[in-house]
Amino acid sequence: MADSCFESDPDFCPECGTILPLPGLEQHVACHKCGFQISVHAFEGTEILSEVVFNDPDSLRATLNMEDEAREPNGPEVDRKCSRCGHEGMVYHTRQTRSADEGQTVFYTCTSCRHQEKEDS
Repeated sequence: MADSCFESDPDFCPECGTILPLPGLEQHVACHKCGFQISVHAFEGTEILSEVVFNDPDSLRATLNMEDEAREPNGPEVDRKCSRCGHEGMVYHTRQTRSADEGQTVFYTCTSCRHQEKEDS
């Protein structure tokens, strides 16, 4: 373990500035990028806090459904008959969902019942 000629925050490598991993059972903490090593004793008295936040699937699903219901379909409208309700007139948008040498995918949304269809071109 060498001493660095630079001074830095204890969370960062004093040689290259990379975020250091958390101290473990080893007697030193090694930078993943440059290999610089610091003794774990340099971290004594340092409090390490971590928090993991998980999304509640039910609340996330409810939020997404509310956003979908509140949003009106928008985009260019074409004369296309909805296969679900028979309404004439759907809006569309395109996405490149396949490889670049293949055509775009066109997504149609009925302005009446919001039924969605897709067509690979």
